[in-house]
Amino acid sequence: MKTGLLFDIQRTSLHDGPGIRTAVFLKGCPLRCQWCHNPESQFGGVEISFLAQNCVVCGECAGICMHGAQQIDGGIHILDRSLCVRCGDCVNGCLYDALKETGRNYSVDSVMAEVRKDVRYYEQSGGGLTLTGGEPMLQPGFTLALLQAAKAEGIHTCLETCGWTSERAYADVLPFVDLFLFDYKATDPETHRRLTGVSNDKILSNLGFLYRQGAAIRLRCPLIPGVNDSVDHLAGIAALAEKYPNLEAVDLLPYHNAGNAKYEQYGLANPLPGLETADETAKQAWVSQLRSLGCQKACLA
Repeated sequence: MKTGLLFDIQRTSLHDGPGIRTAVFLKGCPLRCQWCHNPESQFGGVEISFLAQNCVVCGECAGICMHGAQQIDGGIHILDRSLCVRCGDCVNGCLYDALKETGRNYSVDSVMAEVRKDVRYYEQSGGGLTLTGGEPMLQPGFTLALLQAAKAEGIHTCLETCGWTSERAYADVLPFVDLFLFDYKATDPETHRRLTGVSNDKILSNLGFLYRQGAAIRLRCPLIPGVNDSVDHLAGIAALAEKYPNLEAVDLLPYHNAGNAKYEQYGLANPLPGLETADETAKQAWVSQLRSLGCQKACLA
């Protein structure tokens, strides 16, 4: 039985493809985007989050942890992640939900049991199942099996992807994906590497492959003020839309800082700690610039 490591399942989602959808979030991502609002998705294993506002410094977790990762020092709770083996014993002992485990293995059947709960919504709204993350293609066997199960029941499928995987893996899932939500983050390869940790060469190659195979694709372009919203990148988006005129749409995803608190919860450094959510002026300017460059399919997601 194929299983996958997930960190969330969100029902009645409205922003992950057409209609009302169930979004399934798979863990693990090959990119490290500076603006990532799901940093808990990056690591491909189970993680422990610590919510300081819930902690009453009772010391229960320190008594349970056999590795010394949970400590109470001078009335302050300390989680030493260098000692944590992510066993989850401290989570089970925390009565105040200050410690939580992120990442759980699901079978295809258990995910589909959740997906089926909203079939009537899908039918009425044109919605369905969206696989997202993280990067679903880091768990290719599970992703393929889940897509096959959904299609066998006539459920519309979307795959949100950063594009950084093998062409073969995309060829395998292609018959079972109704719509690809394909990320495009930076035009210049070195800028892309600096902002995400990888070049965009493989990503652009896979976009071309899917397009030539006749896949339905919405290009998803996160725009972060002062980071990747340069004139050159906007021109690159417009050029890509011209190169691939049958793209369903070019969705602009304005930056929001709602995920900032998560970095602290998981003991991660926030690459953009002081950046504010994009305002309406910036959003409309991006749309206007792209349309002036001939990209009439540009819209705010």
